[in-house]
Amino acid sequence: MAKHVWASIAAGLVLTATLTGSAAAAPAPAPALTSAHPCAGQADFTCATLTVPIDHTGRTPGSLDLQVATENNVSAPKGVLLFLTGGPGQPGVPSADRIADLRLPEVAKDYRFVMIDQRGTGQFGALNCPELQAQVGSSDIAVPTPDAVTQCANVLGATAPLYSTDQTVADLDQLRQALGVPKMVVDGVSYGTFVAERYAIAHPSHVGKLVLDSVVPHLAAPADSLYLVALRAQARVLRLACAAAPACGFDPAQDLATIVRQRSTADAVQVFDMLVTYEFVDPTYRDPNPPDLPPGTGDVVGAIHAAAGGDQTRLNTLLQILASGGDPVDQFSSGLHAATLCADMRFVWGDAATPLPLRAPALALAERTLPVARVWPYTPAVAVGQGFDQTCLHWPAERPGSDTGARLPHVPTLIVNGDHDLSTPLEWARQEAATGSDVTFVVVPGASHSIQNRELGHTGRDAVIAFLSR
Repeated sequence: MAKHVWASIAAGLVLTATLTGSAAAAPAPAPALTSAHPCAGQADFTCATLTVPIDHTGRTPGSLDLQVATENNVSAPKGVLLFLTGGPGQPGVPSADRIADLRLPEVAKDYRFVMIDQRGTGQFGALNCPELQAQVGSSDIAVPTPDAVTQCANVLGATAPLYSTDQTVADLDQLRQALGVPKMVVDGVSYGTFVAERYAIAHPSHVGKLVLDSVVPHLAAPADSLYLVALRAQARVLRLACAAAPACGFDPAQDLATIVRQRSTADAVQVFDMLVTYEFVDPTYRDPNPPDLPPGTGDVVGAIHAAAGGDQTRLNTLLQILASGGDPVDQFSSGLHAATLCADMRFVWGDAATPLPLRAPALALAERTLPVARVWPYTPAVAVGQGFDQTCLHWPAERPGSDTGARLPHVPTLIVNGDHDLSTPLEWARQEAATGSDVTFVVVPGASHSIQNRELGHTGRDAVIAFLSR
């Protein structure tokens, strides 16, 4: 990916965050969608601009322009469905026709789909941190250098805390007002579920229904920054994959534990990262020739088993092919990803306001005291050495995003999650379901991450269609 010079980045930030003068501000205009035009390559959608405050608290003056795609069926009988993509870092507008027309046409006939490039993402607003982008791309787990993290934080400067989920939730209610609707169905995938949950808690009277696909729980906990649930879930998922006919006849979780302990911590983190990436090309984990890999390089279960027996060739090939980094910034902003997570998450050292000198000692203590059972088949060193903590360890102290102990509101809610999902494991979906009072919970056997976008079958999508049709 081409790298932009820092001067160009700074100029872009000035353009996207237009600061007002010191005079008393005029009353804010009502939210509106402006500059409407046909979305390029998406005949059923109109693209427009939503201008929002850069800081909904009013502490920092200025505004951001967010791109919105609205389906042209303005009289859809069941109203607006706001579909939220994930990351954080992924734009929404480029996926509008794929989701509405290709993946969920049965829903699109009744609802008006709306998709938004959340702040800091997309063709016109992506936060661009070239070194971070090159090193980690769209990965949660890949570990950037401290210099790459610091450079990114310096690019964002004082605006860094303004990319928390709190601000995005406020953007979405301005979008609702601009659409002129009292309620929306809010449908989120991956990190989009976290935004949807937080929106529903903040604005329950404006949510008609809630769809949560591949769930991130809304209750922040230090264990989530350590990714403990995902570390342990790999044993369960690989065993499920191995039990499918024809059964493997060996324990892939024990094989994984063996190779993790044969390798350095940095290499073990790369194995963890590769497996989470692998689910996107082969949700069975056993196909020797998945369509998105070179012939004969699949079957990660077999590659791990061979490596545990001493032949590292296939595993090393997968590690090389699926290495993270370099995603185009308009398709995924690693700068936005870091800014949002470091503001929102809670860590073993506290939150985003914790001074930097206090963080590393707290992380070292966590490594010494973590029971192996909480991380197996990995190790405590992998838990503290992966990207969530290693990125935010070096992110400057700042005002944290809010946390909430609230339960999901009494809104009809559908949760769908694949039992082969390693990015947002099924355990997280069960945790979130327990916080609601009107929840339909559907487990999709054999499916990995992002049911509505990537499920090979139709079980999960049928559940979404049935839920939204009633």
